[in-house]
Amino acid sequence: MSSFNSQFLYSVTIILLGYILKRTNLLQQKDGEALARIIFNITMPCLIIVTFSSIKIDGSLILLLVIGIVYGLLLAAVGVFVFRKDERKVKGMLTMMIPGFNIGMFAYPLVEGIWGKEGLKYFGMFDVGNAFVIFVLCYVIGSYYSGDNIDIEFKKILYKVLKSMPLLTYVIICLLAIIGIHLPSYVLDVSGIISKANMPLSLLLLGVYLNFSFQKSYLKKIIMFLSIRYVIGLGVGIALFFLLPFEDMFRYTILVCFILPVAGSVLPYAVEFKYDQKFVGTVSNMTILLSFLLLWGMTNILM
Repeated sequence: MSSFNSQFLYSVTIILLGYILKRTNLLQQKDGEALARIIFNITMPCLIIVTFSSIKIDGSLILLLVIGIVYGLLLAAVGVFVFRKDERKVKGMLTMMIPGFNIGMFAYPLVEGIWGKEGLKYFGMFDVGNAFVIFVLCYVIGSYYSGDNIDIEFKKILYKVLKSMPLLTYVIICLLAIIGIHLPSYVLDVSGIISKANMPLSLLLLGVYLNFSFQKSYLKKIIMFLSIRYVIGLGVGIALFFLLPFEDMFRYTILVCFILPVAGSVLPYAVEFKYDQKFVGTVSNMTILLSFLLLWGMTNILM
């Protein structure tokens, strides 16, 4: 069995463990929320520190950041057009869910296991652009369509951006790299120890949040949503994979990122803007399963 097949097998096992722990009530939803806070505020920032501490910012990495933003804007425009005839709140909910990707919790564990720190650098730069899409674009869309007379509060958007520890860590570490300042070895050593917990904790959290409940009334919208997201993602990703004149890791990053699950922040947004939380949760879980199968299939074909 090849290394990436082994990594997928380990990942599935840990995700199933998280799901079993939830089903047997050894872990509950509130435990998942605490686990998510640990991941986003501690283990993931430490992983970013270790990965980006020696990064050299070049043109291709900056381009990944730009692609992350531009592709998010493209998907949002497609969503607004496709769902233009739906009622306001349905259009807002679906369009809000389309642009962002779950990179930190879903992709990082797999990327770290398959491509190591080198792969994380590329995915991390894409995630910087993706963070703008999630915390600004998705939030603005969700807020705008949540009611008839909604004022978009830019202070609230700025607060959410500044509250994101992974995004702040990206920015600070990249600025330090550009300036030429290196973090003390003690900070890197401590961050390295903590960062090792990010992969198992993230995979466990995916298992805890898995939910296979499904309402038939959702079927038509779910099929339309998944078709837009994955048909466009696969089409554009495969085209760029073969057309772009960059190194393999750059092209793998584009191909994989375009078929990742929806961003984890859409569920808190659904709560804040009073959208259908059950629908958002169902679609989020379906994209996790579908993305996992697509990634496994593509890595076996291309690698």
